[in-house]
This record gives sequence, C-alpha cells and structure tokens, in this order.
Amino acid sequence: MSPARSSAGRDALRSAARTIGPAVVVVAIQLIWFPMPAGGVLSGVILGLLGALGAVGLALVWRANRVVNFAQGDLGAFPATLAVLLITLAGWPWLLGISAGLGAAVLTGLLADVLVIRRFYRSPRLILTVATIGLSQVLAFAALALPDLWGEGPAVRSLPTPFELRVELGGVVFDANDVIALVAAPVLLAVVASVLRFTDTGVAVRASAERAERAALLGIPVRRLEAQVWTGAAVLSFFSVVLTAGVASLPFGIGLGLSVLLRALAALVVGRMTHLVAITATAVALGILESGIRWNTGESWLVTPFLAGLIVLSLLLERRGASRAEQDQTSSWRTSGDVRPTPWSLVRLPEVRAVRLAGGLLLALVALGLPQVIGTNGQIKAGVVLVFATIGTSIVVLTGWAGQVSLGQMAFVGAGGAVGAWAMVEQGWDPLVAMALAGVVGAVVAVLVGLPALRLRGMYLAITTLALSLAASDWVFSNKIADWIPRGSFPRPALLGRIELDTPLRIYYFALAVLALSVLALGGIRNSRTGRVLIALRDNEAGATVYGISTIRAKLTAFAVSGTVAAVAGVVLVISQGAFRDVTYGPDQSLDVFVATVIGGLGSLAGAVIGAVYQRGAQWLLPAPWSFLATGLGVLVVLLSMPDGLGGLAFRGRDRFLAWAARRHGVANLAIDRTHQDPAADDAVLERAVATVTAASAERDPGPEPDPEPEAVR
Repeated sequence: MSPARSSAGRDALRSAARTIGPAVVVVAIQLIWFPMPAGGVLSGVILGLLGALGAVGLALVWRANRVVNFAQGDLGAFPATLAVLLITLAGWPWLLGISAGLGAAVLTGLLADVLVIRRFYRSPRLILTVATIGLSQVLAFAALALPDLWGEGPAVRSLPTPFELRVELGGVVFDANDVIALVAAPVLLAVVASVLRFTDTGVAVRASAERAERAALLGIPVRRLEAQVWTGAAVLSFFSVVLTAGVASLPFGIGLGLSVLLRALAALVVGRMTHLVAITATAVALGILESGIRWNTGESWLVTPFLAGLIVLSLLLERRGASRAEQDQTSSWRTSGDVRPTPWSLVRLPEVRAVRLAGGLLLALVALGLPQVIGTNGQIKAGVVLVFATIGTSIVVLTGWAGQVSLGQMAFVGAGGAVGAWAMVEQGWDPLVAMALAGVVGAVVAVLVGLPALRLRGMYLAITTLALSLAASDWVFSNKIADWIPRGSFPRPALLGRIELDTPLRIYYFALAVLALSVLALGGIRNSRTGRVLIALRDNEAGATVYGISTIRAKLTAFAVSGTVAAVAGVVLVISQGAFRDVTYGPDQSLDVFVATVIGGLGSLAGAVIGAVYQRGAQWLLPAPWSFLATGLGVLVVLLSMPDGLGGLAFRGRDRFLAWAARRHGVANLAIDRTHQDPAADDAVLERAVATVTAASAERDPGPEPDPEPEAVR
C-alpha cells in the first residue's frame, strides 16, 4: 500500500471516529450500565431521531447567525400546539390538522426572521442571543393562549393516531405514531442534508455562515438565506414537537422551550455545531441512553449530569484556532461599552453638585420610605427584587466588565443558598457567618466553573455554564446525590444574636443593606487597577497580554468576585424565603436573571438594579400568560431601541446634562462619551477640559495658583 493511500486511510478513520465516536461511547454506556430489551432500544431510537430534528434546527441557525437559538423549542411548540388542539378539540382530520400546523410553522419562522432577527443583523451576538430568549417568551405566551380559544387551559395532551396499528416488541407496544416518527424523521434529516450539500442554497448558507458581510459583497442574498434558515428551523422544530406528542404525551401550554433545547444542545456541541451526521448520531445515542435510564430507574434526572459532562468535555477537546472567523466570533460577543464616571472637574460645578445631592436624597427616600406604604405583600416582593438586583451586579462583574458570558449564574446563587441554609439550620450559625462561608464557597465554585474560561469564550463558555447549571439543579440542589440541604421552612435566625429578621420589613432592609454594600464594594473594585484590568481584558485580550497582564489571573478573579457576590445573595434569598427551594436555582432562572441584567444594562451596576425592578415587576403585576408577553416584548423593544439597556438611557440623559453644564461654564471642548474606547484620547480631552475650567475660574476670581492636577485623574 502506498504511503499516500495509507495516510488517506488514517485520515478517513480519524474523521469517522470524530463523527460517530461519541455516539458509540454513549451507546456503550447504555449497554453496560442500563441494559434493556430491543423494544426499549427502538423506543430510544425514535425519541433520539425526533430530538435530532431539533438539534439540526439549532445547527442551521448557528450556521446562519452564529448564535444558539433559545427559541428553537418554542418555534415548534406554538404550531404543534395549534395542530394538536385542532385535531383533539376542533375535530379536524389528522392530516388536515398537521397541514395547518405546518403552515403555522412556516409563517412563525418567517415572521421570527423578518420581525426580530433582521433587526439585530449588525448587533453583537450577545444581544441577538438575548433577543432569541425574548422571542421564546413571546411564542410561549402564544402557546399558552391557544387553549383559551376552546375554553380550555394548559394540559398534558397526546396526538391521536391517524390509523390503527399495534406492534409489540420486547414488552413495548408501538402504534401508528411511532411508525410515522420512525419514517418521517430520517426522511426530513436526509432532505436537510441533501439541500445543504447539493443545492446552491446549501452552498450559499455554508459560505455566509463564515463571513456574512463578505458573502453579501460577493452577491449572495444573505437576508433571503437567513429567512429560509429560520423557516426551516421552525419546520424541523414543529415536526420534532408534534411527533413527540404522538409518541409520548407533552405538557402543551406549560412550557417546552428549554426542556427541548437542553437535550438538543448536547448533540449540537458534540457534533461540532455544524456536522449534521455527528449531531444526528449523538442525538440518537442520547435518546437510547435516556430510554435505558428510564427503563432501569423510572427517572430521567440521571442523564443531566452526563449531558453536562459531555458538553464540557466536547468543548474542551475541540480545537480552537486563531482564524479571522474565530476572531470575529469572539469580538461579536463583546458588550456595548462601559459607563464612564463623571469627570472630577464637573463634579465641582454647582449644578452637578445640586443634581447629585437631589438624586441621592430621592433615591434614599424611595429605598427607605417605599416599603412603609406598600404593605406586607409588597415588602416581600420588594425584598426579593433587591436580592435579584444583587445577583445582577455579580453578572455585571463577570459579563459586563470581564466579558465572560455566563448563563448559569443561579448555580452560584444556589451553592451559596445551600451552604447558608446548612450553616444556619444544621449548625446554628449567625447569618453573617453563614454569608461569609457561603461567599468563600461561591468563590471556589465559580473559579472551578471558570477554569474552562481559560480555553473557552463567547457562546462556548455560555453553553458550558448553562450545562453546569442544569446538572447542579437536577443533581445537587435536589439532594439526589447527597441529602445535606435542609428542606422545609425554618425559623429565621437573629442577626448578631440581637436583630430579628422576623418580618418582611426587616428582611427588606437587610436585603437593601446587602445590596448597598455590594454596590459600594464592586464600585471600588471597578475604580481600582483590578477593574481597569478586567475592562482591558474584555476589550482587547491580546493587547492586555502584551502589556504583561495575566489573563488567567484576571479571568479567575472575575469569576471569584462574581461567585462571592452571587453566593452571598443566595443566603439572603434563603432568609427571605425562609427555606431552600431547589426550583429557584434552575437554568430557566439563570436565563431570566441574565436577561434582566441585559435589559438594565451590563455596563453599570445601576443597570442590574433597573433590570431586576423591570423584570420582577412585570412578573408580579401581570398574570402568568401576560407576564410572558410583557417580558418577551419588553426584551425585544429594549434591545431594539436601547442596546445598552435602560441604564444606558439613564446615563445618556446624565451625559447630556453634564455636557450642558460644561458648556454653561465654558468647558466647550469636553467630550462626554461613555462608549469611547480610547483612554489616551480621553486623558488628553480631560486635561484640556481641566485647563479650560481652571482658566475660566481664574478670570472670574483671581487668587492663589491652583493646586496641580491630582494624579488620580491620569
């Protein structure tokens, strides 16, 4: 055999191992630890094929937009709900109901692209990802509202069979829906693969996925291709959900999005995000494993730690290069600038001093006086808002300042809450001691989670943290691995042995004090060298490294600080609730708190508070279905009109006032631009502004020579 042919054989073998190797390993685990008869295997294959449809839909969107589509499950859940309701409640024939659902899926995908995705064509990928979360909430509202058309509510429903068929294999009975799924899913996957491989559309999609702007310059209709991709993703999601409703009943109207997404996400990551054969093989293998776990244990929670480990391991083993495309992906995940402090020369102006004093007094009056007039129920809710505002500040540190996208922040909060509950209930420790211990544990856990950040970034790190959050909520916080977290309500211990936390008003003020101390501490960190290092690392990691900054130390420091604040907030949340409730720390809650912080503005600590007030207020003031619509539409409106969040709007108003005050006092050249990214230019402008203010002051009131410029300004 020639050397060339031998090398080609080794390359082919290596490629095959990378493609189906993970699937073979997953199936081997099932065969060894979770054996089952042939009927169970076939059932797992069917569920895996249906899961592969959703995973391939994720891959299509990743090709087109380089984001994980968090609305993938809801794109199909809404038309699938319509199809099932038309067949079960309206009495439509099976084929007609499925056809109506398919038409709704096409329309849903097209409208999602035209009304939402195209609006964020040039936005950072972080913003587009959050937009897909908002889109999923709008679609979830639509699915929740559909049963009301027939006077019904959310319920577990099944898709009826179109004809009679009964086949028994290994103790498992299969009907017509199983046969349809077993035939339809491979056909749909084959159609997608053929379109991508053999048509001009598929070639154009692959080309535009790498460099969309360059593809547009070469004449490729990027916008039209994007619409086709989102329509195809919606169709695949529809068939995945509606056929799953025939094979296994689904809770329509209760929420399917994240549960569908997380199973498909593991297959997507193992399949290297775009390799359809590897994605399909892994999805089928995971379906077989989950079927084996259910067959042997009757539960499926054991699969989540395995999914998390598989995701993390696959991402860590995936080779990363320094290509232009990968650099573009990294830069597209940067946040939208930083909030600059008020220049010291303007702080001394009388108008600025008066406004700052009045604003501080008004804020203190609202924070301290509002709970006196909103009643007990309002005090409980306001205290929880303050806790989630504190959690939001931890996200500002990690994502807004350090640029490390974390979608699993509630795992840090849960770790702190669990340790705090154990310390206060089992050990009888003071809440302050429990908070200190929880802070240390939160820092350690966050650093361990942050270790993949030394290699991963952007969306890859976000997927990792989301997977770990899923594993923690299903495995650790539920006491399934070890029964150590206290359950049930417990009496709240006194603070320092003297200050009782026995009323909602006292808990509110306690949460307010923790939030205020957190903001002061983090504000000090932001103004220190550590804060400047984090900002430099976020904006230009390569440049920061050239100047001798240790990227490892800086990233782990950001995780440690963020984990500490989140864990301390977890203890306050446990005290507020009077119990540790594991449902509070799931991945869906992590997404909610991240979205709230983006709404408020990742660039400032004030944005975290504003976002928490907005989101929690919408959830409490509106009933369940309408709160989905308010938060989803609110996310989209804020991101479209204010990419830097509601906090950014407030700071733009501040900057306009400062510019007016500067002009009024003759400081006409002062540039107040909080999105500016050139510190050297800022220093030069500030020096000119200081000189102008000093000269104007000397002309009005000649006196002793002013002190030299403080070094802190430079």
